Amino acid sequence: MRNFIFTCLFFSSHIIYSQLQTLSDDFEGNGTILSWYGGDCGMDNHFINPYPSVINNSGTVLKYSDTGALYAYVGFNGVGNFNLNNNSTFSLKIYVPSNGLIGNQTNQISLKLQNSLLTEPWSTQCEIIKPIVLNQWQTITFNFASDTFVNFDTASPNPLSRNDFNRVLIQINGENNTSQVVAYLDDFQYTVTNNVIYDNLVWSDEFDGNGSINYLNWFQQTQFPMGNSWFGNEQQHYTNRIDNSYVNNGTLKIVAKREPYTNQGTTKQFTSARLNSKFSFKYGKVEVRAKLPDGNMTLPAIWMLGKNINELGAYWQLNGYGAVTWPACGEVDIMEYWGSNNISSAVHHPINGDLSTDEFTANYQIKNGVCSDFHVYAVEWNNERITFSVDGINHLNYEPLIKNQYTWPFHAEQYILLNIAVLPSVTANFVQSTMEIDYVRVYQLTSLGNSNATNENELVVFPNPVYDKLNLIIPENQIGNRATIYSILGQELNSYILNNKQTVINFSTYQNGIYLVKIETSIGITTYKISKE
Repeated sequence: MRNFIFTCLFFSSHIIYSQLQTLSDDFEGNGTILSWYGGDCGMDNHFINPYPSVINNSGTVLKYSDTGALYAYVGFNGVGNFNLNNNSTFSLKIYVPSNGLIGNQTNQISLKLQNSLLTEPWSTQCEIIKPIVLNQWQTITFNFASDTFVNFDTASPNPLSRNDFNRVLIQINGENNTSQVVAYLDDFQYTVTNNVIYDNLVWSDEFDGNGSINYLNWFQQTQFPMGNSWFGNEQQHYTNRIDNSYVNNGTLKIVAKREPYTNQGTTKQFTSARLNSKFSFKYGKVEVRAKLPDGNMTLPAIWMLGKNINELGAYWQLNGYGAVTWPACGEVDIMEYWGSNNISSAVHHPINGDLSTDEFTANYQIKNGVCSDFHVYAVEWNNERITFSVDGINHLNYEPLIKNQYTWPFHAEQYILLNIAVLPSVTANFVQSTMEIDYVRVYQLTSLGNSNATNENELVVFPNPVYDKLNLIIPENQIGNRATIYSILGQELNSYILNNKQTVINFSTYQNGIYLVKIETSIGITTYKISKE
């Protein structure tokens, strides 16, 4: 964002992976899976979405056509082996119209993992079968750590202990039958999150009320950082006027306008606003729910910069934190909108050996309705990777194999920026545009990790990791509270009333993995992350 070149969206981009940490395909040309194929099945992976809806308004999807073959499926081979740790998930969207069914098979979807190097890849396959509902888009998630799985060969080991799977097959309504089915698939995704769960809300602005922005949360950056202009030859003045940034009816409005405005001895023909958060953080998840302005060659952006950037007029620089230039500070572009539904996310960092020159890893996806509907733009950032998503669907993962001062300046605190820039190519008919933001939220890890823990109310949960029995010791004034066990995907598994000072919960029936134990107390809900081994 800071030093953009408009044509960058049309340059080839690179995504760096390590041991298949993520794969995705939205079937609109933005996927990282290049080898989809159909087995005994018709397949079109660029088919016009026949059932657009709020759940899935994508332009194109994968069409699956089983005309009665015994073993119809679609699938792909990975570029490496899948790492089925205890927080690896496969997910996709599916729509099966009832008018495309012939036969009486159970409505279901199977995801099978195979070793493509074997002469008979199916001989050691493992699969998960999930029910589906007809005539609606739905998201199905497969997790080999928490879902019931079926080994083709019962002598095969637990899939979590295997590292030879490199092929995915998807099958609708079973096999070894001559029934027919038409289905549509979209937004396939495989993600390994390495058990990092950002569930503790540490900072937010919900933009309640009306009038000026919350100055405890935001700083309106107005000073030119270079002479009499902004980077990238932006055409606007950023102002601290309520005309350009204000709160109304529960949302923040950032407004870019065509109007002559003089400041710092310079007259420009456009005004806008650029907000810096007075909150900075290291590692976590940022979620911003926003509705974007129409194109007209304005550039709305939701992004982050290193707190240590030495940029004239920036909030943290004014408070004595400016130490390095851009891009050595690191930049994380959660969302930039270039018009025509081009939603871009990117990271900016120095080129190897030159701290002053920018190299970026970028990706963009076409997302319909960004100007008419709110969408959630998010980034998750930890010490290994930075992952971007829109409405919960990941579309870019940055994870350099070698992390140094050039590829990974993302080891220091960052802050959030919200703004609309006006590009030199702004259309002649542009008058005004508004970015509307419902909320900005930052989540980090809870203070409780994988160790025995107590809270200030003396509630003790141990051992962690747990092998068979989990012990909960509570103070007498908390007897009668409820403890609920959830899977890592949020599925409620069991619930207990804590009728005694010490309660023992049987974990021996649970598969190895990560679970959440939520305990309702008199002061609220406390969540513990428990590892089952």
